[in-house]
Amino acid sequence: MAGIRDIIVIGDRVLIRPEEESDRTSHGLYLPAGVRSKEKVQGGTIMKVGPGYPIPNPTWTDDEPWSNEEREFVKYVPLQAQPGDYALFLREKAIEIEYQGDKLLIVPQSSLLVLVRKNPIEELQQPE
Repeated sequence: MAGIRDIIVIGDRVLIRPEEESDRTSHGLYLPAGVRSKEKVQGGTIMKVGPGYPIPNPTWTDDEPWSNEEREFVKYVPLQAQPGDYALFLREKAIEIEYQGDKLLIVPQSSLLVLVRKNPIEELQQPE
């Protein structure tokens, strides 16, 4: 997608390219007719993710206002979603945009239901 690098996703949101309506997703997940007809759930590929949930930087204190040192005021808890993941999400929470002729959706991470990752992280082995 030309120009996708120019988009900066803010906070806990993800940018999704939706897939065409069907009873099965491109990854083989079946969506029942009741779900499709009410457009409650939709699927698509995650193109970009935001930095995550902002939290105050625990190492920063306001005790020395005269200090000239650069401080990073905010830290982020990263999102679970990653670019390239396939996501099922709540359609009603999505915001539809059109960018350079492409239909895209901005969805908060809290509205993601399922992620399908092509290269899943290997399961951690339990210590004996």
